[in-house]
Amino acid sequence: MDNNSELQNDDFRKHLPGGETTERHLTETLHSVKTGFKPLPGFDPERDDLEYYRAQQEIDCDEVYPGIYIGDAATAKNKSYLTMLGITHLLNAAEGKTFGFVNTGKDYYVNTTIKYLGLSLADHPTVDISKYFHTAASFIDEAVSSNGKVFVHCMLGVSRSATCVLAYLMIKKNMLAVDAIRIVREKRDIHPNYGFRSQLAQLDNQLRRQRL
Repeated sequence: MDNNSELQNDDFRKHLPGGETTERHLTETLHSVKTGFKPLPGFDPERDDLEYYRAQQEIDCDEVYPGIYIGDAATAKNKSYLTMLGITHLLNAAEGKTFGFVNTGKDYYVNTTIKYLGLSLADHPTVDISKYFHTAASFIDEAVSSNGKVFVHCMLGVSRSATCVLAYLMIKKNMLAVDAIRIVREKRDIHPNYGFRSQLAQLDNQLRRQRL
């Protein structure tokens, strides 16, 4: 950053108590938190029914924060399950028609009451997911603040979707990145890629400076 740019951004020069958040800090937090086992949302674990049990085998979904669910592509396409769960908003963080993306879109949910948002993001460290942090956070917040439920997904529900939810917790719930990771990781085995972790660390430093 040149001198002129630095002068234009006073926040950049603020000293952060405890130092800068780095990608390494977030990686260490991910590795230090174990994901606990719990029943799938929406199902009765006490019900003894073979067909009921089989239906659960097709679902990959965890409630990682009140009203916020992370899951995979197959679950995102299971409209009957989403309806049963009471999902009001759905964020596809991997919208697209090629390999590694989920080809749903707004029209896929036209016969439901679900509000849809699609972000075309590849799960690659060089992808700039940070440009969507506030868009994703606002969409998730719209669901949660109206007592709705939001399902956030990508292909596997571990990197792109998890990063969007972490950004929401940091931006809208004033959480530090490490605390957001602990909360989500306890509920789901998330693994944002290296580049996404770096961008979350940058977001953390930016938000911390704004709150000084």
